Amino acid sequence: MSKWSLEQDLDAVFDACGSIWPSLHGAKLFITGGTGFIGCWLLESLRHADQRHGLDAQVTVLTRNPQAFKDKAPHLANYPMFDFIAGDVCSFITPAGEYTHLIHAATDASADLNENDPRRMFDTVIQGTRRSLDFAVEKSVDRVLFLSSGAVYGQQPWEMERVAEEWNGSLCCTEPRSAYAEGKRAAEMLCSIYAKQFGARIAIARIFALLGPYLSLDIHFAAGNFIRDAMQGKPVIVNSSGLACRSYLYASDLVVWLLHMLVRAESGKPYNVGSDESVALKDLAQRVASTLGNGEYEVRGAVDTGWNPGRYVPDTSQIGRDLGLHRTVSLDDAILRTALWHGWNGK
Repeated sequence: MSKWSLEQDLDAVFDACGSIWPSLHGAKLFITGGTGFIGCWLLESLRHADQRHGLDAQVTVLTRNPQAFKDKAPHLANYPMFDFIAGDVCSFITPAGEYTHLIHAATDASADLNENDPRRMFDTVIQGTRRSLDFAVEKSVDRVLFLSSGAVYGQQPWEMERVAEEWNGSLCCTEPRSAYAEGKRAAEMLCSIYAKQFGARIAIARIFALLGPYLSLDIHFAAGNFIRDAMQGKPVIVNSSGLACRSYLYASDLVVWLLHMLVRAESGKPYNVGSDESVALKDLAQRVASTLGNGEYEVRGAVDTGWNPGRYVPDTSQIGRDLGLHRTVSLDDAILRTALWHGWNGK
C-alpha cells in the first residue's frame, strides 16, 4: 500500500464507469460545489477519463473563488475541459450556452455554521437548490444529480443497525440544530416538485460519511481528526464515550456511484450513498492509531455534544440491487490512502 497513488484510484474509477462514459461523451455539465472534497473528486475523475478516453465534454464549475481553487489545484483549474465561474449558488447569473447535465453539490456542511448561524445554513441549502433547479429548467437539462445527505433521517434509532431509504426519519422540526438536515429534506421536496411540475429528471444521492484524498483533516469530522493526530505521532483522542457508530465510504467508490446515478438512476428515487460497515468511534480510533501511529489512543468519555451521538450507518442494498454498485475499498485501505495523500510516509 505504500506504493499507492491517486492515479490508481482514478484508473479504478475509469474502469468501473466504463459503461457510462459513452453517455457523457460530448456532454455539457454544470457543477455547483465543484471545488470542495466531492467536487475535486468529480473533476479528477472527469479529467482522467478525458485523458484516457477523450470525452469531448465541457464542464462549467460554479465556485465562490476561482483563484483560490487555482492556487489549490492548478492541474484541475487549468485543464481545458473545465471553465470556472465566480458566483454564489443562491444567486448566480446563468451562463450562456446549452447544458445537458447538472450536478448540484454546493452545500457548506459546516458544524460551526449549523450551530451558530442556522438561518444561513437553512437558506443556503434551500435557496441554492431552488436556484440550481431553476437553472436546470431554463436550460432544459437532461439529467440532474442532487447531492443530499443521510442527515435527512435525523436520529437513527440505536436498534436500527442500518437505515434504509424507505424510513421516514425522526427529525425535530423545532430544533435549530436540525437546520442542515431539515434543509436537505426540504431540498429533496423541491426536487420532487420540479420533477412533477417541470418534468425535470433528478436523481437524489443521500451521502453519508466519507474518507479519501482532498478530505480536510482539520474540521469537525472525527475520522479526519484521528488520522491527523496519528500522522503527527500523537495519541488519537476520542473526546466522547466513543460508542457512536459511523461508516466511511472511500472517495473512489463515491464518485463511481455518483456518476452512475447521474446517468442511470431512476428520477425521484433517493439512494443511500455510503458504506454499510459500521464502526464505533472508539474502535475507529484504535484502528487509526494502530495503522498510522504508535498505537496510542484515549477515550475521554465526555458527553457527546454532536448532532448525532448514535448511529449513522446506511443500508445500501437498494443501490446494489438497482444499479449493481457496491463498496470495493475497505475501511483500513481508506484510512491508509487518505494518510498517504496527506504526506504520511509509513512507519
